Amino acid sequence: MMTNWQAEAEKIRPQLLLDLKSLLQIDSARDVAHKTAEFPLGPGPAKALQAMLGLAERDGFNTLNVDNVAGRIEYGDGDEIFGLFGHMDVVPAGPGWTTDPFTPVEKDGRLYARGASDDKGPSIAAYYALKLVRDLGLPVNKKIHFIIGTDEESEWVGINRYLEQEPAPDFGFSPDAEFPIINGEKGIATFAITFKPQPAASSALTLTKFEAGIRVNMVPQTATATLTGTAPEALTALIEQKNTEPGITVEEGRTDDGVIITLTGKGAHAQEPKDGINAATHLAALLTELDLDPTGHQYVEAIAAHMHEDSRGHLLGIAHEDAVMGELTASPDLFSYDPAGEQTVMLNVRYPQGTDPDTIIAAITKTLGADHVSVAVNGHAQPPHYVSGDDPLVKTLLRVYEQHTGQAGHEQVIGGGTYGRIITRGVAYGALMPDAENVMHQANEYMTIDSLIQAVAIYADAISQLAK
Repeated sequence: MMTNWQAEAEKIRPQLLLDLKSLLQIDSARDVAHKTAEFPLGPGPAKALQAMLGLAERDGFNTLNVDNVAGRIEYGDGDEIFGLFGHMDVVPAGPGWTTDPFTPVEKDGRLYARGASDDKGPSIAAYYALKLVRDLGLPVNKKIHFIIGTDEESEWVGINRYLEQEPAPDFGFSPDAEFPIINGEKGIATFAITFKPQPAASSALTLTKFEAGIRVNMVPQTATATLTGTAPEALTALIEQKNTEPGITVEEGRTDDGVIITLTGKGAHAQEPKDGINAATHLAALLTELDLDPTGHQYVEAIAAHMHEDSRGHLLGIAHEDAVMGELTASPDLFSYDPAGEQTVMLNVRYPQGTDPDTIIAAITKTLGADHVSVAVNGHAQPPHYVSGDDPLVKTLLRVYEQHTGQAGHEQVIGGGTYGRIITRGVAYGALMPDAENVMHQANEYMTIDSLIQAVAIYADAISQLAK
């Protein structure tokens, strides 16, 4: 008899929400400033991992904790390992929330909290799907390893540590993106653009500080500049004009020796910078209208001329497009300026096959000038990843999606990076529906509760078919 997966998923709605809310209450942003030998990525990620594994232990699953940076929930047996890949860390809450980001709130069928859609909500959906397969006693002829990381939003220390110590799955999916499937992911690298001081010259204003951004994969929502000297009368008019632009708010504060300007835009996930309004590049564009010192002018001019409202990297000379993977995206996300110290921009780039970090570095250096900047990869670069649409994994997942939704499935490539790319035959699969608003990495992140329950049904069906 065919299993009515949607009906089975509805039965667990109350318990799923109870468990999910318990996870969402944990601020699990990577916090190495407070790391210890016991908690290498900070206490929050470890606490969330332990809580997730605790749910599985409560329900009778075998679990494994790898150094409090990664974990595993186990079921089944066989020669092959089928992997599920989720993560318990979140990006920092950031500004702009109308509710406490770590106090889950249900409203109008939505569950609001940091991590609701990325990735605690989808991970819980996949967990309950696995539990349904087990509880219904369906045949499983493979080992199923639900692997959980704790710094997917940054350096992937957890998942890399796991793979150093434990066997990699043969195939699998990550519930950390959108339906119908993500079988291709662009390469990801963050480039540190460091500016070189310029010879001094007289000017009306000196830029003494420019700050924006909280993570390299988040479009900055706010930016602040501090200037000393005599602010021109025209500044007020410039700010008033900027305030007429949609989605932008500029505030000016006078100090004893100058002015502080704060601009607020809209945050977004760096995989699609167009979804946000980059506060830093807008503020830089405003500052180019002022008589700034040479070093400060160099900094804001480069941002305004080569990074402002150009999410495809044309102005930096790094634009590239691939027939399968689409366009390169470029998102300047972290800004730090001190005339006597660091003067940097962290540029997050999602690049298709056909280009690479060395090519991108050479192009940025040529555009901005080697006399003005140095450019280097910050952290680790991830190459592009693609699983053919002819792979049985992709075919099965698309068929299951079509059967549950009545919508045609299709291949898809994104600029986001998921744990699906850690194995050759790995993809991302849901939980966001194609017509749903993507609020990952944004203020007031939410997931519709009905879509989570539907994801449980889809995941359970997919797990049952792939593991039998």
